[in-house]
Amino acid sequence: MNQDKLHQVALSLIPKIGPSLSRQLINYFSTPQQVFNATKGKLSKIPGVGPKLSALIPNQKELLVKAEKIIEDSIKKGISIHYYKEDHYPKRLMNISDAPILLYSVGKVELNPPRTIGIVGTRRATKYGLQITEDIVAQIKPQVATIISGLAYGIDVKAHDSALKQQLPTIGAMACGLDKIYPSGNRNTALKMLENGGLVSEYPVGTEADARLFPARNRVIAGMSDALIVVEAAKKGGALISANIADSYDIPVFAVPGEVGNTYSEGCNLLIRNMKAAIFTSFQDVVEALNWDVQESTQPKNPELKYKDLQGDEKAIVEVLLKNGQQMHIDKLCWQSQLNMSTLASLLLQMEFAGYIKPLPGKEFRLV
Repeated sequence: MNQDKLHQVALSLIPKIGPSLSRQLINYFSTPQQVFNATKGKLSKIPGVGPKLSALIPNQKELLVKAEKIIEDSIKKGISIHYYKEDHYPKRLMNISDAPILLYSVGKVELNPPRTIGIVGTRRATKYGLQITEDIVAQIKPQVATIISGLAYGIDVKAHDSALKQQLPTIGAMACGLDKIYPSGNRNTALKMLENGGLVSEYPVGTEADARLFPARNRVIAGMSDALIVVEAAKKGGALISANIADSYDIPVFAVPGEVGNTYSEGCNLLIRNMKAAIFTSFQDVVEALNWDVQESTQPKNPELKYKDLQGDEKAIVEVLLKNGQQMHIDKLCWQSQLNMSTLASLLLQMEFAGYIKPLPGKEFRLV
């Protein structure tokens, strides 16, 4: 069995160590296997670990047995496992600090499609909300964007069904293992999604759906979306959580305004009032916010050709920028390029003088 994958899965199983701390450990020790081989003394010096957790990590035998079983079961069920440093891991998730170090997927899933739109809303959708969702997806079709949602009853499953109707790829983020379909009432939709999209989860096979897992699932929906549209939402609930997470990630959020006094419009109206979401009037609002209305003719057909002579770290910086719309904040660029900040800053300055990079306000950098 692939030892790298074995230790990647094992690291994700350690109790009380979440995605952020896991990545911190990997950055310090380079690989999950070296994390497990580290001494308690070295581990305890890592910020956030401490003596109790350092005692758990080297006890790898039981974790490796569990990891081996998870990998074997995943293979049997056609489930793929994506490590966050692998090329097929969703690049959009690399922009968020608490992204899972592992993501499981099933189906014909393209995890890095050119365009994605998240659509979420209440489980108790009104006829109006369901119709609006269908209309939104129909408006999205010309943009050929992948629809991201959570396969829940109501707005979520309507978004998936509408995507299937429009022959758009659609991905459902789950709060359980991918050997489960939750809720079971949406099983038929889930199975159809496997042919043009699929399901993703950070939880291994055998994990049952649990209310405590849904908020974490919502960050995957937000993180994989270029923009998030909230169709209907109460003052409290998963849709509002997703919207607030997306807003914290600087992902554009749009809310469909609703009737004053309608319980399932209160959340959308609240997002708009608090300026955490823009008013959604048509999908053109989203197109303009994401600059999707820029004509293809104004974009260089082969932007890579301009940078073909670059080598080493400079080439790595360009590749990261090309994968992220040619513009990024320096912190995100630092994380994805895996360069330390002082080295990155020096390289960016050199590339600016050479005419490859343009600095922008807010510590953003863009390819020229």
